[in-house]
Amino acid sequence: MILFENIRWKNFLSTGNQFSEINLNTNDQTTLIIGSNGSGKSTVLDALTFSLFNKPYRKISKSQLVNTVNEKDCRVELEFSIGTTSWKIIRGIKPNIFEIWRDDKLLDQSSSANDQQKWLEQNVVKMNYKSFTQIVILGSSTFIPFMQLTAPNRRDVIEDLLDIRIFTAMNNIIKDKIRVVKEDVRTLDLKKESLNDKVDMQQKFIDEIESRGKQRITDKEGKIKILNIEVDTHMEENEHIQVAVDEFTKEQQEVSGSGEKLVELNNFRGKISQKVASITKEHKFFTQNTVCPTCTQSIDEDFRINKIDDAQTKAQELQTGYQELEKAIKEEQERERHFTHLSKEITKLTHGISKNNTRISGCQRQIRDLESEIQTATEQLENRSVEHDKLVTFKENLQETYDHLVSHKDKIKYYNFTYGLLKDGGVKTKIIKKYLPLINQQVNRYLQMMDFYINFTLDEEFNETIQSPIHEDFSYSSFSEGEKQRIDLALLFTWREVAKFKNSVSTNLMVLDEVFDSSLDGQGTEEFLKIIRYVIEDANIFVISHKSGMDDRFEKVIKFEKLKGFSRMVS
Repeated sequence: MILFENIRWKNFLSTGNQFSEINLNTNDQTTLIIGSNGSGKSTVLDALTFSLFNKPYRKISKSQLVNTVNEKDCRVELEFSIGTTSWKIIRGIKPNIFEIWRDDKLLDQSSSANDQQKWLEQNVVKMNYKSFTQIVILGSSTFIPFMQLTAPNRRDVIEDLLDIRIFTAMNNIIKDKIRVVKEDVRTLDLKKESLNDKVDMQQKFIDEIESRGKQRITDKEGKIKILNIEVDTHMEENEHIQVAVDEFTKEQQEVSGSGEKLVELNNFRGKISQKVASITKEHKFFTQNTVCPTCTQSIDEDFRINKIDDAQTKAQELQTGYQELEKAIKEEQERERHFTHLSKEITKLTHGISKNNTRISGCQRQIRDLESEIQTATEQLENRSVEHDKLVTFKENLQETYDHLVSHKDKIKYYNFTYGLLKDGGVKTKIIKKYLPLINQQVNRYLQMMDFYINFTLDEEFNETIQSPIHEDFSYSSFSEGEKQRIDLALLFTWREVAKFKNSVSTNLMVLDEVFDSSLDGQGTEEFLKIIRYVIEDANIFVISHKSGMDDRFEKVIKFEKLKGFSRMVS
């Protein structure tokens, strides 16, 4: 139960810089608040709703709550207790203030004002503005009675009273969860399709690696085989060529030195030629001369003939030697030509070996490159386990995604089932159906107390059925304003009984604004006063009125008046 204890305000509406204060939990069960129009007697209503819900009771803006004279330091303080816990709410405008105190300790203000307000309504007072104005306050022209609310708003009030709004909150949570899970399912479906594609592509890639790798190895091994045959061929050619080179070299060695010998022979031939020339000259001299041309002495004939014979003998000997020398020279020249020929052939053959060696080196380089490529291809095949690991990972992720997908779809089934239970036609309806007979019973009880004999019934959709002894069916709108007010009061009292029974939004406070000043006739007023005095228990009832002559009907009277433009309270 919420026990409202005290409320005070300053610079609020027409109230000046001094606090006006009302004790909401007095020993006096009934309190009359009176004053002329504009005196500020209804300010307590705005102060109550502003402190709890950050909005005035009447249809005025928040900016209009600040006193127009002082224009600042607008402040309202409300004190109440729930069980053994004391609470204090402080609100202000210019500057803006929103403080929640629990057992004289200021609560953490790090969260936003909206979050604080939500927490206050849901966890502390357990009422929103709409419920508060149906259970605690019965207002004047600005108040919308329960019977004038739309069906959804009627449902909100009943759900608050029966403390089943939690089901609505839970249902909203479930709806959000369904939305989130469905979004997750869509994401998981896309992920599953993507992973399926990855698995297929990875498998094809592995198959291609194996097929292409083995084919590459086979092709390169074939090329190596051909190159090895070519190398062997060139090496065999080199072996044959080398045999020829060795033979030519051996043969060349046999004819080596012919050049030097030819030089010697040519030199010797020159000497012989000179000798032959000298002998020929001497032979010619002694053949042609019998007298010395120089001294004119006769040359001895025997001596001359001996000289001629000796010259002829030497010339013949030299001629024979010369011929042999010419033959030797020719032989050496032939040997030299053969040496030169062999040198050319050796050079030609050696060049052939060099060309073959170049080809062999090229083939061997290609073989090494191919062997390296084979090694790389072999390693790729051997290392395809990495790709297999990727495939395994993709499959594991796919299975995990599939499991999550199944789990999420199971969640959706569960959430949909829960949603069905929590929506308006589910658990809440069953609870409401349970309490509707009690509600209808209490409404009719209070109507009879106010001397209004009709049968009032609310159905599960919160539509009314009204029967009287005279007419079968009535609707709320069919009644006079005074009769409507009796119904409104009966509902107010009933809601308080239900709240007290549920103990969720039960409170000691009831504020009635101008209920005597409009539609209630004298008899209705008397019956109403009896109800609030003798029937309503454990309540502090405040009646706001400008109707005179009722002071003696209340245990306490608070009077408001205006002085120099400011409202003040006069006890």
